[in-house]
Amino acid sequence: MSRKELLTRRGMLQGMLAGSAVYVGLPFLECFLNNSGTALANGMPLPTRFGTWFWGLGLHSGRWEPQKAGKIEQLGPELAGLERVKDKINVYSMMKVHTDGRPVFVHFTGNMSQLTGTVPKTNTLALPTIDALVADAIGTSTRFRSLEVTATGNAKASYSFKAGNVQQTSEASPAQVYARLFGPEFRDPNSATFTPDPKVMAEQSVLSAITDQRLGLTRQVGAADRARLDEYFTSLRQVEQQVELQLQKPAPLEACSVPPPPGEMPVGTEIETAMHTNKIMAGLLAHALACDQTRVFNMVFSEAGSALRRPGNPMTHHIYSHEESVDEQLGYQPNVSWFSTRSMEAFATVIETLDGVKEGDGTLLDHTLLLASTDTGFAKVHSLENMPVLTAGRAGGRMKTGIHVIGRGDPTTRVGLTAMQALGMSLSSWGTGSMQTSKTIGEVLV
Repeated sequence: MSRKELLTRRGMLQGMLAGSAVYVGLPFLECFLNNSGTALANGMPLPTRFGTWFWGLGLHSGRWEPQKAGKIEQLGPELAGLERVKDKINVYSMMKVHTDGRPVFVHFTGNMSQLTGTVPKTNTLALPTIDALVADAIGTSTRFRSLEVTATGNAKASYSFKAGNVQQTSEASPAQVYARLFGPEFRDPNSATFTPDPKVMAEQSVLSAITDQRLGLTRQVGAADRARLDEYFTSLRQVEQQVELQLQKPAPLEACSVPPPPGEMPVGTEIETAMHTNKIMAGLLAHALACDQTRVFNMVFSEAGSALRRPGNPMTHHIYSHEESVDEQLGYQPNVSWFSTRSMEAFATVIETLDGVKEGDGTLLDHTLLLASTDTGFAKVHSLENMPVLTAGRAGGRMKTGIHVIGRGDPTTRVGLTAMQALGMSLSSWGTGSMQTSKTIGEVLV
């Protein structure tokens, strides 16, 4: 039987059950990729993913930047943990957040300006973060539009916001993340059979039943309430889409496998605990991406104003950043630098985890674009200049890696715009005020 005949036969193995589509799939075979392993056999490209990774309190200027622009030959000492993956990352230095005279909200203005493209007027947001924009573009065909996790046990540690200041809280427990991803509602894309979950079918019925009522309500209210209802119903329609997806047999995926459950484990701000949680969460996210449960994720290693601490020591990273003097001989704060260096080791763990999953002719990292950002440049003075920004992954072949870009005071939004264009979004500019930019970073785009 030819590949075309096999695919056609598979496409016909479908029917209806109680009004819902039912697909009986075949196990994953090589025929579901093209001959070179660069795309699905039907010509559709392997999915591209996007993730954000956040750490608190920045880095010391002069201790992280490569010495020259272009190919990364050697990283600064605070990026030493990334040395083994330096050919898989890009480093962006000398970029800043331009506040246009607006008040600076410590540990908020820096990261939120980078992630929304706009300096907030207050300590709340009016615009969605970059991940929400990306999810609207590439996350509508998966079970979860995005996943949010944290390594320190604080579910409120999330910098993912939908429009209207709606925060998407993080999952803080690896066991809970596992249960959400691979519990009873998980449908293995490589299983030979598929049966819709009765609970999901019931949920679909409930949502369908209120369609007429919500349309009628919209016609009865004034313009202001219609706008509020439209925002609410937009979220509800997204839920309907996700429910509909759970009633369909997913396409087989070679890289998908179900990991063993992590079990209950301690979480918290002690750095070794956070490093371990970061590693476990990275593995769960990698499996979620490979199984196409989501294509967008947000991970917080340490929140803005980092509360990380050494074992047995009550002094936090944040307290050190304020109270530790700059060593006259070293020229930097040694304890703060230690936390910065460990944070970059944690980022390297995420990169290596994604790169360790084979997918098609490359790895999961090759089909991902990972954006790492922080809340400040030099934490001791809450600087918004020389904000450290890094990316990892090739975005399905649309990004070059192993490059250091010197921004010379450009807004950090240049990195975000470049990322969104690399992900196939048709944005010609992004941001407002002095953070607005239409200049992508050509050095890293293919």
